[in-house]
Amino acid sequence: MAKNFKFFNLFKLNGFPAPRCGTRRITTVFGKAGLDLDKKTVLAVFLAALFLPPPLFADDPPPPAEAAEAVYAVDMDPPVFPRPLRGKPSVIPERLVKDSADLTTPSLIGGLEKPATQSYIARYTTRSGKLWLNGIMANAQPYLAFIRREIEAQNLPMELLYLPVIESGFVNKAKSSAGAVGLWQFMRNSMGPFDMKITDWMDERMDFWKSTTGALRKLQENYRILGDWALALAAYNMGLGGLQRVIKQTGVKDYWRLSEQNHIRTETSVYMPKLMAVSYILTHLRQFGLPVIWTKDAQWMRIKAGKTVDLRLVAEYAGVDEKILINANQELFYTVTPPDGNYYLKVRAEDADKIAATLERSDAIMIKYHIYTVKSGDTLSALARHYGVTIAQIMEHNRGVQPKTLQIGMKLVIPAFKDVAPYKGAIVDDPPPTDFTGIHVVQRGETLWSIARAYGVRPETLAVVNNMDLQDTLSIGKRLKAPIK
Repeated sequence: MAKNFKFFNLFKLNGFPAPRCGTRRITTVFGKAGLDLDKKTVLAVFLAALFLPPPLFADDPPPPAEAAEAVYAVDMDPPVFPRPLRGKPSVIPERLVKDSADLTTPSLIGGLEKPATQSYIARYTTRSGKLWLNGIMANAQPYLAFIRREIEAQNLPMELLYLPVIESGFVNKAKSSAGAVGLWQFMRNSMGPFDMKITDWMDERMDFWKSTTGALRKLQENYRILGDWALALAAYNMGLGGLQRVIKQTGVKDYWRLSEQNHIRTETSVYMPKLMAVSYILTHLRQFGLPVIWTKDAQWMRIKAGKTVDLRLVAEYAGVDEKILINANQELFYTVTPPDGNYYLKVRAEDADKIAATLERSDAIMIKYHIYTVKSGDTLSALARHYGVTIAQIMEHNRGVQPKTLQIGMKLVIPAFKDVAPYKGAIVDDPPPTDFTGIHVVQRGETLWSIARAYGVRPETLAVVNNMDLQDTLSIGKRLKAPIK
């Protein structure tokens, strides 16, 4: 009985009833189903079941992330860009599977037959390698359809779809030790020509829309200059100028020869083999035993915010998934869009109408604020540190306010990017008695507070000495009692 157990499970796996006895019972089962089969035929069916490929839809989810991490220690070296795997099934979009036949057409890049590529195919199809790829494809699910659409629109090699696997593991907030950021790992000095910027509000290298279009433009420019896709990708990794210098020095304008002759650094020499290996595996999922789950492609649209809004409140008013909206706009340091109103929210096509209608509402407050009353000793820098914002962001929301012109009693509007307790104010010790026998003549732009700070005394003390209220307006030329410096 135990001897036949594997065979019976194979029957069940491929859609047959799971018998619990030998061929005689199975013959009886088939007979009841209207099939007159002898023992030899049943045995043949057994053998066929043994060699049939696994089913397209696996009942069990992929192993958890912990299993993958445990295997790395004993089974193989980790991939070049290991990322924490998520404990959920990978999702391979339907189009990705349907188009696996694309590799029957000649690749625009080439190199699949190279020993280095074959070595990485072997490495990535070990148990731990497949767990790693499985986790990465779960990360990739929100972005794949958009990236593929951009590649198809520009008639680029489809292998480019998998470049973020090598660059970032499809982790949008990935940051390398060299400071490269995002799915496509842009450096600060390379993002300028591609409509990406870094401000107090955001780092657009983490904008999946802008970084994807920028990366594809960069790769196209490399190809236009070098005339070869393998070289264009090598230039993406090591820099166009650096690769051109190597080509000029060696006279070799072939990526694979440059790699085999050690003219380029190791990271670049394994860059293409890794990409080609990953591309081949992920377009032959069943061949390598990777799970395939049919799912609807995520479709994205962009909507102009038009004003400063908090994504949490937009999601609440629109009745959409807050997590999806925030994850689609990960370039924002907070969940708040910049104050100029020119930011474009990336939203799912199915949510676009609801979010657009919400943004047009004039009766709903779309951002949360702290209201703070300035006290003696307060500074914008201290307030910024407490509330988790920058001085510039406080100034943007309080027109005319400058660090040197704060006035006691002034009310400040501070964006509530974080949930923090109200600021208790600076701890100010009473100053020692001071001889106020000097005279200060008020100049344009001065306040009681700025004058007090200039003399190192508390504004309250200066006001009392001069029989004034803290809120009194100072006139130019007014003579005030002040300490002698």
